[in-house]
Amino acid sequence: MNIIVATSTTNDGNMAIKQDLSNRDQVIKNRTTFLTSLGINIQDATRVMIVYEGNNYLRYREVDDSNKAEGMFNGDGAAADALVTRTPGQALFLPLADCVGATIYDPSQNVLMLSHVGRHSLEQFGARASVEFLIDNYGCHPEDLMVWLTPAPGQERYPLYAFDNRSFKDVVFEQLQSAGIKREHITDDPTDTTNNPLYYSHSEFLAGRQTDDGRYAMVAMMQP
Repeated sequence: MNIIVATSTTNDGNMAIKQDLSNRDQVIKNRTTFLTSLGINIQDATRVMIVYEGNNYLRYREVDDSNKAEGMFNGDGAAADALVTRTPGQALFLPLADCVGATIYDPSQNVLMLSHVGRHSLEQFGARASVEFLIDNYGCHPEDLMVWLTPAPGQERYPLYAFDNRSFKDVVFEQLQSAGIKREHITDDPTDTTNNPLYYSHSEFLAGRQTDDGRYAMVAMMQP
């Protein structure tokens, strides 16, 4: 089965709706245009709804046709750190700022996951836990899994203090490979989001080095 995996840039516009909904119409337009360029209808997508509360950043849920359009037009949908689908034509959509998006696909089981691997998640071994969730719940074999990673903040401006100031990607790779993912099955975009104007960075915005506090997005879908 063919799959679509893509990452937007600042050229595609902000992909996150503000809490006050003041930019809602523009973001919906941005999302629609970006997804349409990939042959995806926004009504067929479900957003990974990240909620920073509590102490659990390993919340994973399965979605299907009944969940299409959740989170794409407003803030509806259950909190999750990753979405999994076995439904072709079900697109998974994840807005990002200073974290890593990881698409994980099992070509033998036709199972697709889009996981938000942020600092909080990594401290709970979230990259490894994402793989283990697929193993435990879908019978996936890690040596079969294919992984795509978004750009991420670099070590110079965003060191991970809980991991001896190492970079996001160093830790993500370590956790994925500790779960049994083959290095040759990982497709990585090495772009540093803190110094590349094609990607939004919340930390750079807070530091006054980026004017817009936006989000780019990763999308993944098994083609029907």
